[in-house]
Amino acid sequence: MSFFKRLKESISAKAEAVTNKFREGLAKTRDAFVGQVMDLFTRRSKIDEAFFEELEEILIGADVGVNTVMELIDDLRAEVKKRKIEEASQLKPILSEKLVGLLKNEGEEAELRMNPDGITVILFVGVNGVGKTTTIGKLAWRFKQQGKSVLLAAGDTFRAGAIEQLEVWGQRVGVEVSRQQAGSDPAAVIYDAVHAAKQRGVDVLLCDTAGRLQNKANLMEELAKIHRVIQREIPGAPHETLLVLDATTGQNALQQAKLFGEKSGVTGLVLTKLDGTAKGGIVIAIRQELSLPVKFVGLGEKMDDLQQFDAEQFVHALFAGLAENEAAETDANAEPGA
Repeated sequence: MSFFKRLKESISAKAEAVTNKFREGLAKTRDAFVGQVMDLFTRRSKIDEAFFEELEEILIGADVGVNTVMELIDDLRAEVKKRKIEEASQLKPILSEKLVGLLKNEGEEAELRMNPDGITVILFVGVNGVGKTTTIGKLAWRFKQQGKSVLLAAGDTFRAGAIEQLEVWGQRVGVEVSRQQAGSDPAAVIYDAVHAAKQRGVDVLLCDTAGRLQNKANLMEELAKIHRVIQREIPGAPHETLLVLDATTGQNALQQAKLFGEKSGVTGLVLTKLDGTAKGGIVIAIRQELSLPVKFVGLGEKMDDLQQFDAEQFVHALFAGLAENEAAETDANAEPGA
């Protein structure tokens, strides 16, 4: 069975609404990136050095990342040699399969790590403007849909309007917000929120944090202090520290990921605003450079447009038309009774 047919069958077993979210949310990347790839495969029927050089340029242009692209091109060269491939069209499913492999590791869990014996604490980190507060609000809504009780902690006490913004989300979703005055000690805010969560017996505590202080060292020290406070009050917490990144910023997002990943104990990534960029390849670059799982992706403005990341859905959404055409051709060419 061809890769595209296997991919289509795998996707068909998943919720159609989720598949549509990925397809719609990745439309800009699909039109730009995959459009160029398909044009290349059409124009250059033979695989030669010029073919690989142009494919390399397209992948780098989609923000897949130079190091990742070099490795991917080397892998494709090896496959061409190993399988004695001459026609460019034969490389389409191999490229797609390689992309799926880059986006997920065997045994890696995209699901959030939840506390089976009490409150689950999730800490959110990231610079200002990436959609951190919006992500917290949408995730709170997601948990509410699952029947869980949620409390939000307004730990970003430095950015003007941050507390009020989180409160607006709390009102929209129907969850309470634990807060203090602007300028308060963030660790003290989180401490109070943990105690409030215990008293109310909530299932999930979602903690906002500052994205900027006087300098990077101060910010990292503040995050480390928050970690210590949470761990002291709830052993094993925070159960997730999610780094929120704006996909539209491309390589800047990768630099932010490196900074926070090294210093703040990040366990997973959330990439927002994927629907607003034609360079969705940044997901692959960040995934490869940091070896951290992508937990969620933002695919639009609606409440349910924050979706749990799925590597197969991602690649299927990019190559949607191609996958369907290839699968149809495979069915048409299959021998009767086969």
